[in-house]
Amino acid sequence: MPNFRTARLRALLLSTLAVPCFAHAGDIADDAVTPVSGVTVNGQAPAADQPLSAAQVTAATLAQTVNATTAEDALKYLPNVFIRRRHVGDTQAPMTTRTSGVGSSARSLIYADGVLLSALIGNNNSTASPRWGMVAPEEIEKVEVLYGPFSAAYAGNSIGAVVNITTRMPDRFTLDARLVGATQAFSQYATDKSFGTYEAAAGIGDRVGPLAWRLSYSHLSSDGQPLTYATTALAAKPGQTGTPVTGAIADRNRLGQPILVLGEGGLEHQVQDNAKLKLSWEVGPSLTLSYLVGYFGNDDRAHSNTYLRDGGGQPVFAGALNIGGASYAIAPSAFSSGTYDLDESHWIQAASLTVQASDAWEITAIATAYDYATDAQRSPTVALPAASAGGAGSIVDMSGTGWRTFDLSAEGKPGGANRLKLGAHFDRYVLGNDRFNTTDWLHGSRGALAASSRGRTETSALWAEDVVRLAEPIDLSLGARWEHWRAFDGLNYSLAPALNVHQPALDADRLSPKAGLTWRPDADWTLSARAGLAWRFPTVGELYQAVATGPTLTVPSPDLRPERAVSTELSAERAFAEGRMRASLFTEDLEDALVSQTSQISPGVSAAFVQNIDRVRSRGLELEGEAHDLLVHGFDLSGSVTYVDARVTRDAAFPTADGKRLPQVPRWRATLVGTWRPNDRLTLTAAARYADRSYATIDNSDPVTHTYQGFDSYLVLDARAAWRLDEHWSAAIGIDNLGGRDYFLFHPFPQRTVQAELKFAY
Repeated sequence: MPNFRTARLRALLLSTLAVPCFAHAGDIADDAVTPVSGVTVNGQAPAADQPLSAAQVTAATLAQTVNATTAEDALKYLPNVFIRRRHVGDTQAPMTTRTSGVGSSARSLIYADGVLLSALIGNNNSTASPRWGMVAPEEIEKVEVLYGPFSAAYAGNSIGAVVNITTRMPDRFTLDARLVGATQAFSQYATDKSFGTYEAAAGIGDRVGPLAWRLSYSHLSSDGQPLTYATTALAAKPGQTGTPVTGAIADRNRLGQPILVLGEGGLEHQVQDNAKLKLSWEVGPSLTLSYLVGYFGNDDRAHSNTYLRDGGGQPVFAGALNIGGASYAIAPSAFSSGTYDLDESHWIQAASLTVQASDAWEITAIATAYDYATDAQRSPTVALPAASAGGAGSIVDMSGTGWRTFDLSAEGKPGGANRLKLGAHFDRYVLGNDRFNTTDWLHGSRGALAASSRGRTETSALWAEDVVRLAEPIDLSLGARWEHWRAFDGLNYSLAPALNVHQPALDADRLSPKAGLTWRPDADWTLSARAGLAWRFPTVGELYQAVATGPTLTVPSPDLRPERAVSTELSAERAFAEGRMRASLFTEDLEDALVSQTSQISPGVSAAFVQNIDRVRSRGLELEGEAHDLLVHGFDLSGSVTYVDARVTRDAAFPTADGKRLPQVPRWRATLVGTWRPNDRLTLTAAARYADRSYATIDNSDPVTHTYQGFDSYLVLDARAAWRLDEHWSAAIGIDNLGGRDYFLFHPFPQRTVQAELKFAY
């Protein structure tokens, strides 16, 4: 249970709900509302020696089989991985894994050429989403996913999975270009529209002697379907007051309570630019230096539309209204919370060196920096339609937020049959989150500082792992990771009510042992067992960040404890002449699990906060495989199916959750991809993605799935045809969600989307 200091802080922060302030529609909590409560440029990411359950996809497979517009599409069909991308260009696209939902972004690690793309400033589905925009699909050489925290080379954030993206560097002069156009047909409630996307990208590179370079640029313009809906609870009794209006649609919310849907919000028009320069210099036969600098710019304009019309046919957004013979008071925030302007300019840099110290040892060092140079969101507090011309509002500024990382590793064979790896790690995360009042939300300058959340975390680590050949078919892997973590400079400030709390510093020292055993009885079979303990430390956002999202306030929890995961896996893989199969049994036991919980403090007003849950248990089975030239020459089939039972086994702060399923984690997930190559120029692909329903609430009190903020089951079918026109030109046309499935994963998800692309490569 929270201590008195934390409870006092929450009470003070909750009262700021009286001060209107809003955030990006995607910031609305997707979690538990309860009635009461390839040559790489920068070296490699730290790699594991012990055998891990892994899956990968190559550039050739992506080009032929995946309708990819942004980098995260590369993971679309990999086993038990789901990227919650709500529309093309969505910057809030966290990754889910076997045992973690969309609100647990800090339980996975995502690297591109050793550069961290995971935003470990938080653990949510909004501001802490991975920075996919720093990688373009056309530069990807390979994507590999490693499941589970079984390598000492990775921090405890690897509880779910580690994604390693490898990008290309040229070995000769290269020139490439890509044009993509897409249109989505979307129909839901009273919304019936088409939304378009186009992207243009180009790259040029060369290798001259020891120096290789590549310069790339991409431009994306995207319109997305609604991300939110304005709703109100159905009035309990008739009323005669208020302006009569029509157009509201009756529905039920996820708790089964009757509501009226009043209109749509969060319709984003995004213009994004990504530019990147990569350099590699082979100084000598034993020394290579690399450097990368990348820029990501995002201009996001979101608006809202009302379904309501008065007697004269004019749109109505707020005020005292009469709907169906009942009186309602619709606040300005019902629609203005889905209206905002977001400007982002982010920079990434990385430098690395690789030294071949001897025939037996290789040393790698890599330093990275990610900076929010500009990150400001403007939102109105006055009602629409007047807000379209300006008026009072707020400016939320996260400029100055960012992180620094440094990794040093050495790999070698010191003698005998063993392979030894040693490493050191350091990271620092800085949060800056200020909210200012303004008299003109569209163009006005910053007024008084209304609220501020600030803080820092640091982690230092040493790790080692060794793989020893016990006998010709048996390998034993042992490893350990020691970490020192601290959180400091925490500040929570509010202008009204008055609050200025400097949070006390926290620190922890933890050791994470790992072990693995692999037996290869013959050339076809690989049997393995692995176990790992991992500590996932609280992020700076979980500790200190306060975010108001309309009627929901995310409250920081400055006294959180690290979560402790004990994971195991038994797997068997069988290779065949034209394919392979793998079966894996996995378990995860979490203590002090960091899970966001939400309490309803008054009608329509909720507060979300992260709390340590005593125990969470997950048990699962995963099957995946592939077959080539199945039935007919040129036809390949791959797929996966996963079952997991993830439950809260003890939550002392909220006993009603005991025994309930973990929010946002479906029991069943599956993928199936069939590809036919009738000749060497044409590739035809059909694919399916499936997940059953999951819960949004930690006590599983949400029986309704097909509604805004519910979590539906879904079966989505995709198709693609790719042609190689000649040596340099190729084209493709594809359809995602071929059947136009209408489903919610808290937010409305894209319906039938047709995409066409044209590529040139020299």
